[in-house]
Amino acid sequence: MAEILETVMIICFGISWPVNLIKAIRSKTTKGSSLLFLCLIEGGYLVGITGKFLNAEYMANIGTKWYVLFFYILNALMVAANLCIWFRNRKLDRQARQTDR
Repeated sequence: MAEILETVMIICFGISWPVNLIKAIRSKTTKGSSLLFLCLIEGGYLVGITGKFLNAEYMANIGTKWYVLFFYILNALMVAANLCIWFRNRKLDRQARQTDR
C-alpha cells in the first residue's frame, strides 16, 4: 500500500513536468525559471532512485513493485529535459541581448 501511495504522489507531482517543459519550449526564455530549483529537483529524484536500488526489500519485490521506480525515472527524465531546454533558452536569451545592442 505504501508503494501505491508513493506512486500516486510521484504521478501527481510529475504531471507538472510536461506542462513546464512545453511552457519553457514555447517561451524561449529562462525568465521565470530557476536552474537551482531544477537541479535540486533532479538531485532529489536521483537520490530517490538510488534509494530504491539500495533497498533490499524493494529490490526483492521489484517484479511486482516496478511501477514506483518507473515513475521516479520518468520524472527524472522530464526534469532532465527541462534542464536541457533551460540551457537552450539561456543561449536564446544571450542572443536576444546581443541583437538588442
